[in-house]
Amino acid sequence: MRRFIPRQRADGGSGLGPVSRGLCGKRTRRIVRQPMQSQLFRPTARQTNWLLLLTLLSLGEALYLRYLAIEYAQVSLACQAGLDTWLCATFRLVIVLFNYSAFGWIALGAALLNLLRPSILLVAVALAATAFGLVLHNANLAGVAAALLMLSLARPAPAAE
Repeated sequence: MRRFIPRQRADGGSGLGPVSRGLCGKRTRRIVRQPMQSQLFRPTARQTNWLLLLTLLSLGEALYLRYLAIEYAQVSLACQAGLDTWLCATFRLVIVLFNYSAFGWIALGAALLNLLRPSILLVAVALAATAFGLVLHNANLAGVAAALLMLSLARPAPAAE
């Protein structure tokens, strides 16, 4: 005769495991396979805080470069005239990267890779590049990257090796 007794599963839920009497009358449990539920890729609270910090710092730097270097006439003209400061070097680098839509492509590439194989590092790179891309006029590619990042949260987490 088989009876089912409740037991705790590893994920906190309760399942039923069959109990039977062995040859010597002892109660023994059989192993019952429970269907695995796929875990979604969700950063931990600590990782989420670091991602928020990285995203806000990237957004702040992009806004600083756009409004206080690129679009500010005095700084822009001084940098184009050959002023050699760290701000002008960053100004020139951002202009070159903008011409090739580098921020948008980096964001899109990292978001696509993250969609295929979720990783906290890829999320961080994609978020930073998306922030730069949205502020610095690479909004088409960066917007697609942001959408892919949102979709990647619905993907299963990678299996533990």
